[in-house]
Amino acid sequence: MVFRKLLPREGNFFELFNEHGRCISEGARAFMRLVQNYADLDARERHAREVGDLERAADRVTAEVHRLLHRTFITPLDREQIHSLINTMDDVLDLLQDSSEVMQLYDLQKLPEDVMRLSEVSVRCCERVQHVVTLLPRLRDAAVAEAALKNCEEIDQLESDADRVMRSAMSRLFREEPDTRELIKLKAVYEHLESISDRCLDVANLVEGVVLENS
Repeated sequence: MVFRKLLPREGNFFELFNEHGRCISEGARAFMRLVQNYADLDARERHAREVGDLERAADRVTAEVHRLLHRTFITPLDREQIHSLINTMDDVLDLLQDSSEVMQLYDLQKLPEDVMRLSEVSVRCCERVQHVVTLLPRLRDAAVAEAALKNCEEIDQLESDADRVMRSAMSRLFREEPDTRELIKLKAVYEHLESISDRCLDVANLVEGVVLENS
């Protein structure tokens, strides 16, 4: 019993989740500013750097969670849940950065309105992810657990919205884009953007599992 009391407990996992969630939300908004100001090369590059800086900051948070898992004997959530949740959250920011890089590497000269629509859904998904992880420390409160599940449902709905925008965008692209090279480039961009909401839904599904096991 004395030995167990001396072992490291809890750690600051929830604080790290909150910090990563902040990076996700701010990264999504920086990406949105990139899309909104895409015609301005200086602004585009500035916002792309912001996305990259936030992705690297999130990587540091993820690495700290992994280190803390090795040092902490008693964790506030199941160890595998913590590991899966932080890695899936990190995937969201990776995709935001990948989307930014793809647009620049492919040298797209202009962005269709569908890119804006998919980006808007991505921002809303990412903001929901940020919010839902702030609820994790208080899941034993029935009202908080219910709020977390409601947020997960909202992310699910937003992912469905992104699917509909994606299908519409692809249909329009194949009907209206005469340049095969541009078609290939834009198809890749659309797929990257739609994947952001997919990863947000993965986060929501993990949180939903945590809620059901801990509330």
